[in-house]
Amino acid sequence: MNATEYIWFDGKLVPWQEANVHVLTHALHYGSAVFEGIRAYKCSDGSSAVFRLHDHAQRLINSAKILRMEIPQTVDEISAAIIETLKANKMPDAYIRPLSFVGYGEMGVYPGNNPVHTIIAVWSWGAYLGAEALEKGIRVRTSSFARSHVNCSMSKAKAAGNYINSILAKIEAKEDGFDEAIMLDTNGFVSEATGENIFMVRNGIIKTTPLTSILGGITRDSLIQLARDLGYTVEEQQFTRDELYTAEEAFFTGTAAELTPIREVDRRTIGAGHAGPVSKHLQKEFFSIVNGDNPKYKHWLDSYTF
Repeated sequence: MNATEYIWFDGKLVPWQEANVHVLTHALHYGSAVFEGIRAYKCSDGSSAVFRLHDHAQRLINSAKILRMEIPQTVDEISAAIIETLKANKMPDAYIRPLSFVGYGEMGVYPGNNPVHTIIAVWSWGAYLGAEALEKGIRVRTSSFARSHVNCSMSKAKAAGNYINSILAKIEAKEDGFDEAIMLDTNGFVSEATGENIFMVRNGIIKTTPLTSILGGITRDSLIQLARDLGYTVEEQQFTRDELYTAEEAFFTGTAAELTPIREVDRRTIGAGHAGPVSKHLQKEFFSIVNGDNPKYKHWLDSYTF
């Protein structure tokens, strides 16, 4: 990771190396934190824009509510702080990480009256799953770890503690020579990946898993809207991994992954073994939006200049 100059910490811009917490911080021991992943893009006209900024800020607040954490900032204040941090670091494009966490105070599982802190960090981050992955696609395997049950760890909260499940699946996949892991839910249906939502294409119909055991991805929501606007049929429906094996195309979506095609699942080639026509079409249109070239979706962009 390339360090930038400042991190926003509870309303103040502090030098990157000085944004520290006590080793007995509650979140460090018990995972009591919520976060977001957001991207800012440099647009074709020379300006910069954050993609669906307020939606991400709202999801941060919603995640905290699920965990019974009271974030001191509002959606508008978090959004403004993100823009402030980007400008302070002179970042025309960036990955953005807001994080709210239970801080130092009483120890033990119960967080009590420990303070809740919020930080915002920004840094340069290219294609999450590799630059070639956007064109060639990636190899994935079905994880031996199931996605947590919806009443186990609250799947609609983007909570730090939830990601232990993803870490285990990701390590397993990487050590077995794959790029990413697909998680099944506790009923055996395809759920999502370790940090991405999944789509498949069969008989010209785009299918994605419903909002059951998955985190409601903002990129996922954007691609559903975009695909329907382009005339595709999109169904939110449960499917099994053997149905995925016979898909004509498959792809992941997420802030970090953007739209990454899948070329292989469990050593079975998907379609032609590279990005298919639907994936390429949606990918092209998505990047047109985030680069500010499609006025229909300007409302998804919060512009800023230096």
